[in-house]
Amino acid sequence: MQNRYSIIDGDKKTVTKIQKYFENTDDFVCIGASGCFNQSLDTILEYTPDIIFIDVDNNKANTNDAFSFVNELYKYVKEMPKVIALSTTKEEAYNCMKNNFCDYILKPINDFELRKSVARLKIKPRKPSDKLCLKSYKDYRFIEMNEILFLKADNTSTDFFMEDGTTISAYKTLKYFEKLLPENFTRIHNSYIVNQKYVSRIHFGKAKCSIKQHSFAIPFSKSYKENVVILEKSISKNALLSLN
Repeated sequence: MQNRYSIIDGDKKTVTKIQKYFENTDDFVCIGASGCFNQSLDTILEYTPDIIFIDVDNNKANTNDAFSFVNELYKYVKEMPKVIALSTTKEEAYNCMKNNFCDYILKPINDFELRKSVARLKIKPRKPSDKLCLKSYKDYRFIEMNEILFLKADNTSTDFFMEDGTTISAYKTLKYFEKLLPENFTRIHNSYIVNQKYVSRIHFGKAKCSIKQHSFAIPFSKSYKENVVILEKSISKNALLSLN
């Protein structure tokens, strides 16, 4: 299960740099990036990130500054995220230390400094969750992950095919859910992710996977064949094997 981070910074270059760094690690997912404190607070309370990167510059001109924000956050969360300060100077380093920030990174940031900072935090992997929250505006839909048969891409949205025969649409890409879902979900095609629990047959000759309780076989592509091989080995490991 991936850990989560949030960015509170109005500098697009800094936000992009952090996001690109974590895209190469596969260990974290971004739950929000904004220069607005109120918007960030709402996102943090909803998704509870493990790390918050926050810009601490220009505090004198803003009464709703980074330090006030962090101190306010203590009132609402059971377990405080690790807070990392971002700044173009060292001027606020002492204030950050007094306010229990975990680290201080100077801008422009680079991958080496990010790698060192995250390594120092020693964040433990999150415990797997059995539910997935699909949010659309003010609508929150909670689905049991062990009831998902497979996911299918539909342009910029994703369809969830469920054990009870229903289909649920979410307005996020398949790539987004690929990073979010636990290890028993495997990407086998540009358009498909399958739940290992429901795979009943893998036919390498026809390049198709059959899913329990579903009438059609799901294709897998050459670019994801290695994933399918790993999937087959994982299922076979716990199955009685009869060779012809």
